This record gives sequence, C-alpha cells and structure tokens, in this order.
Amino acid sequence: MLQEGAHGKWTVSSSDESAEENSDTEKPCTSSLSDAACGRTSGPQYRCSEARKAAHKRKASPLKLTDENLSTEIPPVAKQRPSQEGSGWCLSSSDEEPEDQQKHAHKEAVKVEKYDVPKEHPLNLCKDDRLSENLKEEEYNETPSEAQDTWDLVTGGNPFRFFLTKVSGIEHSYNSGALHIKDILSPLFGTLISSAQFNYCIDVGWLVRQYPQEFRKKPLLIVHGEKRESKAELIAQARPYENISFCQAKLDIAFGTHHTKMMLLLYEEGLRVVIHTSNLIAEDWHQKTQGIWLSPLYPRLCKGASGSAGESATNFKSDLISYLTAYSSPVLKEWIDLIQEHDLSETRVYLLGSTPGRYQGSDKEKWGHLRLRKLLKQHALSIPAQESWPLVGQFSSIGSMGADGSKWLCSEFQESLVAVGSSGTTFRKCDVPIHLVYPTVNNVRQSLEGYPAGGSLPYSIQTAQKQLWLHSYFHKWSAEITGRTHAIPHIKTYMRLSPDFQKIAWFLVTSANLSKAAWGALEKNGSQLMIRSYELGVLFLPSAFGLDKGYFHVRRKMLPEWKDSATYFPVPYDLPPEKYGSKDQPWIWNIPYTDAPDTHGNMWVPS
Repeated sequence: MLQEGAHGKWTVSSSDESAEENSDTEKPCTSSLSDAACGRTSGPQYRCSEARKAAHKRKASPLKLTDENLSTEIPPVAKQRPSQEGSGWCLSSSDEEPEDQQKHAHKEAVKVEKYDVPKEHPLNLCKDDRLSENLKEEEYNETPSEAQDTWDLVTGGNPFRFFLTKVSGIEHSYNSGALHIKDILSPLFGTLISSAQFNYCIDVGWLVRQYPQEFRKKPLLIVHGEKRESKAELIAQARPYENISFCQAKLDIAFGTHHTKMMLLLYEEGLRVVIHTSNLIAEDWHQKTQGIWLSPLYPRLCKGASGSAGESATNFKSDLISYLTAYSSPVLKEWIDLIQEHDLSETRVYLLGSTPGRYQGSDKEKWGHLRLRKLLKQHALSIPAQESWPLVGQFSSIGSMGADGSKWLCSEFQESLVAVGSSGTTFRKCDVPIHLVYPTVNNVRQSLEGYPAGGSLPYSIQTAQKQLWLHSYFHKWSAEITGRTHAIPHIKTYMRLSPDFQKIAWFLVTSANLSKAAWGALEKNGSQLMIRSYELGVLFLPSAFGLDKGYFHVRRKMLPEWKDSATYFPVPYDLPPEKYGSKDQPWIWNIPYTDAPDTHGNMWVPS
C-alpha cells in the first residue's frame, strides 16, 4: 500500500499488527548470545536490541556501495522490487507482529545504486583494522592535567551539575566540560566502598574495566530487568567476578523494560548519586551525545539523626527512597538504609521516575507524566503569555502515539508539560507549539559512527507507518554549540522555552523516550495511570536555584569559564531547533539506506 506524507512516499506492507504496540525502547535480543555460545561472533556478547544487533553486524561486515556482497545480503524477492521514486520507504509484505520484531529482522526491498566513496572518507578497513577501531571505543586514559581539570569541573562552577559524556573524534575543547564513566568512577571522586549500577543494556566485563584497578573487587550490585535466557546470560557474564551480585526488577506488564540508568556510589567519604542516559556498554560512551547529572558528595549524618534529617528543599531524598522501595526488593533495602544515613540536603533538582504498574488516586501523581504535572503545578512560576511558550522534546526512540495527536501527545501528555503554578491553567489542544527533536537519516549518515549510529535509534517502520502525522512535529538534531552535531544523541531532554528561545521555564534530562510505556497513559476515563517501564530523570526548576523570575536564561556559549551563576542553563543542542525540510526523513532503523555512503563509505542494509 502506497502512502504519502510531508516527507515523501512510503510503500508499506500489509500487516495485521497488534493494536497495542510499545516498541519505544530498544527491544531485547539474545540471539547473539547464542551465537557466542556456538563460537560465532556475529553480534555483541551482551543482551541488546535488534537495532543495535544490526549495527554490530554492519560494523563487523561493512557493505560498501560497490560491494559485491550486497547481492547476497538482499533477500531475492526484495531485489526484484524497485524502490519508490525519490527516497521513500519500501517493504516486502509481512504478517509480522510488532512484538515479533525481536525475533526477526524485517526484510526490505532496496534500490542498489553505485556511488564512489568520497575521498574525504577513505576508511576501507580490513578485518584487523576494524577490530582495532572497535577497541578504540573502550580506550580512555586521562593525563594528570586532564584529571585535575575534571576534579576542578566537578567541585567548581557548575551549579547544575549537568554534564555531557566525552566524545571521541571531536575538537578537544568541546570535551573540556564533559565526563567519561572512568572519570565518574575515579578515586578523585571518592574512595569507593561499594556501588550499585541500574541499567538496561550491560556488558559486565566492560563495566568492570571502567572501575580503577583498586576498586574492581569492591561489592557491585547490578539492577536489571532481564528474564529467562537473557538473565542467565547476564549472570554468566559475571561468573568470573565474585564481587558482583544482581537484583532483578519486576516487569509484570507486557513490553515493559528496566530503562533507568543510575549509579549509587558509596565512599569512605560519603555517598554519590549519578543519574544518566548511557547504557553500560562501550559504544554508548564513545561517540554519542549523552547526559549526566552528578550529585554532590553527600556526607554521612551524625548517629541518632532524625528520620527526616538530610532532606533537600526538593524532597530528593524521600523521593529516591520511594523510587527504590517500588522495586520491592530485599536486596535494595541495604541501599535504602544507606541513603537514609546520609545528608542529601544540598540537592537542587527534583527526581522524576516511572515504575511499572496501574495507579489510582493520589498514587497516580507519583510517577510518569502526572508526576511532572504535579511538580510543575507546585513549583513552576506562572509567566505572562506563557501559552505561547513552546515545548521541546528530544529523544532517541518513539513509541506508538495513536492515530492522531489527540490520542496522547496533544492531550494528556501535553497537558502535563504545560502545567504551571497552582492555578491549574490548561490550554486548548495543541495551542502550545510542540517541537520534537529526532535525528534525520542524514544526521545519522553524516555522524561520527556513520549508519551504525542508527542502532541506538530504534524507531521502526512498523510504528512510523502508522503515525505519519507525527513527523510534521519533527526537527533536526544539531549541536554546534557543544561540538556534537555529529555525535548522535542518546540523551533524552524535555523543556519549556520562551517564543524567542532565550529563556527556559524548566529542563528535564531523563531516560524516558517519547512513549506511553515510559511516561504512562491514562485508563478508565482518566482514573488510572498505566506505566510499563522503569525510567528516571531529574528536573531543573528556576525556583530551586534561587531564581524568582520563573525562568533560566539559555546559555549561548558552552565554555568552562562560564562559571557565573545558576542564571544561564547549558542546553546541549542548538536553539531554536530546525524543522525537517521537504527531503528530510526520520531515521528508521529497519529499512535500508543505499542511495549515499556514510562517513565510512558504507551503506545500511539491516537484514
């Protein structure tokens, strides 16, 4: 069936897809683990999504535009079908359900055209060279002066404690205010006693190597959402390490994931909390744009302190304990007790989490987008003409939004994001402009990683073809201000800005993508909120930083010497975002791109 939208024509398969699709996060795939058990190395040696598995395959076996192997990579039926004119999507027919995508990569038709590889990208690597390139993802070593810079950065003039991850391959100056995981785990930050790592995709061996040698045998708790075979494989990864234990997060609602990314670091000197957006795998800390909130060092309270001692004005301590309590895990009781024993009063951000469940009454406002709505009503100041202040959402994956905006995006979700003050003012449907930032095909093609960067953007054709209306909200990824235009974003951010994009009413960095699974969806005529996944983020509100005007200014230069005050917030990408042009398409991971080479001279055939 041919469909036409603002961004070209798409030929889509006939399919009886499930009405309830929630493929917003990176769906689990464990077939590569089975491959490894059989002595094959076609994929990563840890659980990951089909999209990331396809990226690993293309990195291990690149397809040049002149590669004769192409003919064997494209399904025979597909080769007989010409692609649509222009740069449309073309799929073979399929009866595959969305939830079955984790088992079978979709087979697509492609139009093969010959292009010369650009001379500025002469990366025609042999197998050994590619191995060397892969190892570079893991290499990270600081000089003593860089270590001192990192320490100064964390202890000095960053009132927001919001950082980006370091990116390999960009100008050095753009990494001067950034952190690598090895920085976070460095003894400069504290003498580690034990740690807990909450995450989605975990390479245990790589994670252990990120700890300094003297901390590698300290107790490490890994909190995950794996089940059955993938759980067994994760435990098998940790078999060589006697200090590692596990906590399995309960996921009782279909399609849910443990998507939270957090570190709890207990030191001899105190406690630190890190909430971030990176999976615990090498590629997520190599050439992607990621976000980190790094707490202050929380000192231990005096013995005999009251139960409410050490609380912040933002209620961060009790909210973090509530979030951990939601796991209903005896293993996490030790960490809850440790948090209780520390002084978190210097925290200036609000915690915003999602936990799986169906919530009614006052419990509805504890999690997801209704939690954001409550926080904004309680703590965001009303600003004149605020109905004209647009919303910006930026993310790396997209769930099923429904047949039109009224189903969720421009109704309950938007209502939460535009909440302000205690007046409960609401605006008519889509009166408030919405700008959604999601990478285009060209963003991915021209990235540092090339097409394989799209493995961390698992927006599928099955979802996209049902919501072409959504693409009219899309804006390109551009981050010249942080030198990260070519570092594909895995960070997720949401904010409310003035019409001239000079002021910010609030800013959120989170693990939550644009999906009902992550944020929750109302049921039973609005009396119940259903959330599928675990997510976690932190909300920056001007009032918590001593600002009484109701907004931050947007920082226009991302230089370390900007240490003036909490007045200027460091938005990590360019504002205002640029709307998709007529030839731009959103990146869709499970269709081929063969019309132009990426920065390594390769094309993308995911099958």
